[in-house]
Amino acid sequence: MSEYPLPGYHFQVEWGGTRLGFAEVSGLDIQVQVIEYREGISPEYSAIKMPGIPKYCNITLKRGIVAGDNEFFDWIKTIRLNKAERRDLVISLLNENHEPAMVWKAKNAFPVKLEGPLLKATGNEVAIETLEVAHEGLTIESEG
Repeated sequence: MSEYPLPGYHFQVEWGGTRLGFAEVSGLDIQVQVIEYREGISPEYSAIKMPGIPKYCNITLKRGIVAGDNEFFDWIKTIRLNKAERRDLVISLLNENHEPAMVWKAKNAFPVKLEGPLLKATGNEVAIETLEVAHEGLTIESEG
């Protein structure tokens, strides 16, 4: 077992059995909303705090644009009134043997924003598209 932390640059994303390469993934956040409660007869003059409903941030995926690859656009076109094609996402941080060391699983994800690349006549960067997805829960598994 390595005594060093894993680098954040070796990862993969899977959805619906398809493995895709991305330049960046962010939004792997879990928050728990706080419930405050106080009874009128409590000897304490402040409220107690209890854990409430978990809240999951949207996940942002960024990748270089490849001519003829419209998968992000095709997915966001599935959005209709109160309906969307949902996919489970599996984001894996890989070890030196290209095996998952940490795995984040987002269930029932669907696209909520598609952002095109920054187009700049004097730029020297890869054209990057950004897809933001909402989901209904995030689990974290350690494979090590």
